[in-house]
Amino acid sequence: MDIQHLIKMANDIASFFEAEPDKSKGAKAIADHLKNFWDPRMRRQILRYADEQGGTGLKGLALEALRAHGERLGGA
Repeated sequence: MDIQHLIKMANDIASFFEAEPDKSKGAKAIADHLKNFWDPRMRRQILRYADEQGGTGLKGLALEALRAHGERLGGA
């Protein structure tokens, strides 16, 4: 899948959860959403992008979710 499309989708999810005052809860909620609704290939691709290319273009909360919960998101 096109990485720019995945970035946009991740940022849209992050925009929703930015209202959460506890940022760690917001990051977990994003990770939960990705785990529940994204295909494992999509999750691995965005994780690889964040890891290898620094996550340029991702909102801070989306990047925090990937970094904090990446191990859980990487599997099937």
